[in-house]
Amino acid sequence: MAARRGEREYVTDALAENGWHMFRILGEFAAGFEALAGVERAVAVFGSARDGLRPAYYRAAEALGAALAKAGYAVLTGGGPGIMEAANKGAFEAGGESIGLSIYTPHEQAPNPYQTRALSFRYFFVRKVMLVTYASAFVVFPGGYGTLDELFEALTLIQTLKVRPFPIYLVGSEFWKGLMDWITGPLAAQGTIGADDPRLVRVVDDVQGIPAGIEAYHRRADHGGFAVPEEA
Repeated sequence: MAARRGEREYVTDALAENGWHMFRILGEFAAGFEALAGVERAVAVFGSARDGLRPAYYRAAEALGAALAKAGYAVLTGGGPGIMEAANKGAFEAGGESIGLSIYTPHEQAPNPYQTRALSFRYFFVRKVMLVTYASAFVVFPGGYGTLDELFEALTLIQTLKVRPFPIYLVGSEFWKGLMDWITGPLAAQGTIGADDPRLVRVVDDVQGIPAGIEAYHRRADHGGFAVPEEA
């Protein structure tokens, strides 16, 4: 009987903990929506926080942040170092809105200093909702698991029409070649994705044309056309 009482106590404690867990989640959603209210034109930029990338990618992300700010877009990143810092820095120094949506992790990284608005989240899925809700486009630089997670989350939502489609740019043709060969090869050949699904992304090396490409994408979408990212 003691064991059974212990099991009941464990279940009761777990249910109580789940209840508070739910309120923490709701609190993060409420805080995020309140903090980002009024952000209408934004582009989310993703990429590695590590130092191993070629410096050219940092410079490209910084240039992109500046170009987006000058085109009237806010820049959304994960708020950390590396590519995220570069994009925030470019937007910040160009006088634009530079927003960091950081996440608490066991190896927490200090937020970069180039942010006009900084938010921290406990839950990845809450941050993903914020990014998808407020972003008019995703621009994805070379990165690791977290970067790939954000990329494929967005592709899944667009493919299944769970969100209004938006353009996705992959920066760095050399880095992304293997992935694109796999998508256009085995995935498409075996019918695990639709014939048009590889067109949901555009691989570019020059970032300067991305802001104009985003504008053109949404103009076509607003007129009912099949929207694919413009050449940058």
